[in-house]
Amino acid sequence: MSKVLIVAEHLDGQLNASTAKCVAAAQALSPEAIDIAVLAADPAAAAEQAARIEGVTRVLTVANAANEHAIAQVLAPQVAKLAADYSHVFGPSTTFGKDLMPCIAALLGVAQVSDIMAVEGSHTFKRPIYAGNAIITVEAPADQPVIATVRTASWSEAAQGGDATIEAVTVEAELPGHTRYVGLAAGDSDRPDLQSAKRVVSGGRGVGSSENFKIIFDFADKIGAAVGASRAAVDAGYVPNEMQVGQTGKIIAPELYIAVGISGAIQHLTGIKDAGTIVAINKDADSAIFEIADIGLVGDLFKVLPELEQALG
Repeated sequence: MSKVLIVAEHLDGQLNASTAKCVAAAQALSPEAIDIAVLAADPAAAAEQAARIEGVTRVLTVANAANEHAIAQVLAPQVAKLAADYSHVFGPSTTFGKDLMPCIAALLGVAQVSDIMAVEGSHTFKRPIYAGNAIITVEAPADQPVIATVRTASWSEAAQGGDATIEAVTVEAELPGHTRYVGLAAGDSDRPDLQSAKRVVSGGRGVGSSENFKIIFDFADKIGAAVGASRAAVDAGYVPNEMQVGQTGKIIAPELYIAVGISGAIQHLTGIKDAGTIVAINKDADSAIFEIADIGLVGDLFKVLPELEQALG
């Protein structure tokens, strides 16, 4: 019988929605238990949120000053110790999970399964390859723990309403001294997080400049959306690369995705293929983005967006 440990992703006491998506993937295994590990300097707030996720058996808190910042080389030895009691260890296929889970797999001497999008059996999974253009079935060794990242774009969040037990645990693990937190360089924003937002507005090369990107930000603020960008817009220096959506950026699955001035290169389409409703605004009627859009509007974005904003009141 499977027992699953999920490594919680959190920041400033707030649990990331990716954790609930990992729970949904774990539930597909019909396991004996699903536990969530919250590693932090003060894990209380995130642990309470994790305990409310439906299907969670226990929340294990590991309080350590060294866990104040999510450094993979510091967290991995602790999770590897916790993993001894589990058949599966899941983490989200976000920047956090992609950094951490390979370190855990290496410490345990097993191969990682990446980007789980479907569960076929206890050790059999489906995952995308070739930029999502093909789906492959992979089978992990049955005599080893499964260390895997969960493709969050392919799973809905597990429901709320749980009441799991919160249990403080002590982990004796040797932590590295050569890796340390120096600082975080990130733009301040009151907008939703790009990877977990329900609505996203992205701008592409057609926006024309970093100054012109204000029209994207203004429209996103109007509808309470996160802001993304195509690789072309990032490469042109319009916005920082943390906003890039696509194969080499963030893979997202919002309920509503609005692509503005984006032609629809394959690497961008890979990042949005699981979105609920895709709206495309582009003056080129032959743009590839219209082939996958649910709603397409051919027009000048500098005229269309203000009109839409005004119509929204």
